[in-house]
Amino acid sequence: MPFVYLGGVDTFAVATMNSIQVLLFGKFQILYSGAELAGIEGRKTQELLAYLLVYRSRAHAREVLAETLWGESQRSQTRKYLRQALWQVQTALEPCIADDHTEPLVADPDWVQFNPVSSLWLDVAQFEEAYGRCQGMAGAELDTACVTGLSRAVQLYRGDLLEGCYQDWCIFERERLQNMYLAMLDKLIDWCLAHDECEVGLGYAEQILRYDRARERTHRRMMRLYYLAGDRTSALRQYAKLERALREELNVKPSQRSVLLRDQIRADAVDGGPHSGGSATRFEPGQRVPGQPCTDPRSHLRHLHESLTSMQRQIRLELEAIELALTET
Repeated sequence: MPFVYLGGVDTFAVATMNSIQVLLFGKFQILYSGAELAGIEGRKTQELLAYLLVYRSRAHAREVLAETLWGESQRSQTRKYLRQALWQVQTALEPCIADDHTEPLVADPDWVQFNPVSSLWLDVAQFEEAYGRCQGMAGAELDTACVTGLSRAVQLYRGDLLEGCYQDWCIFERERLQNMYLAMLDKLIDWCLAHDECEVGLGYAEQILRYDRARERTHRRMMRLYYLAGDRTSALRQYAKLERALREELNVKPSQRSVLLRDQIRADAVDGGPHSGGSATRFEPGQRVPGQPCTDPRSHLRHLHESLTSMQRQIRLELEAIELALTET
């Protein structure tokens, strides 16, 4: 059986009861029939299995494996450690081999590789598959299948890859997978903005800020989401959080784009906002509606002045937005 790509964590417990499940995000875990599998408790044994699974598409020379995982100590000693770790992995997995007797690992005197037809469930494999299926698609244009796949994939990200492991290969892969995770969240936030799913989008944005509290683009999206939800106060408070994060983390001020968005929110003039109402004109209480007789010339003059000032402010903001867009192209 090839890699099993399940619907997500909601079906994880039921759909994988008769297969081996390896969880590499966060703390290393290997389960069988819902219970922890014994025999792979050693840190180096876990690293070996994780390495073979992360790089599951190719075979690995034993000497390279030994040097990567045990350093550049005496060659005979590192190869001995490798043989012992491989024996531990194979012994632990042997009782879980499927009815077709497919070995999870393929090993000969010189090479070791994970068996691509093994009936094993891997969180990283499902995560990467979901990312690849939606790669190149704009977040706002994701179809239902992609949105569902990405939302379930980000739930699998319980933490960074193999927390507690600081091998060079692991640090590299950890950063790669974390970038994929953040990119998935970005796409989901874009979809939420396009479909007025403000509360869900804010949840995804909070997940991003846990990894990078000074991510300016995410703060701006949260400002928009709060504004779309009709909460202008929280939108402006989010700008204050952005200011503080940039000052404390990078000692810089918000970009012109962020300042412009703040000003638009203050002026209640964000495109697509809760008060935009398409092209319809809004009239405040006491404001004269065109076509009605003017009963108080002074009041009418005051309203005209306020309307003109508001229009000038909106034109200035839109011109600044256009100039900013032109400078970034």
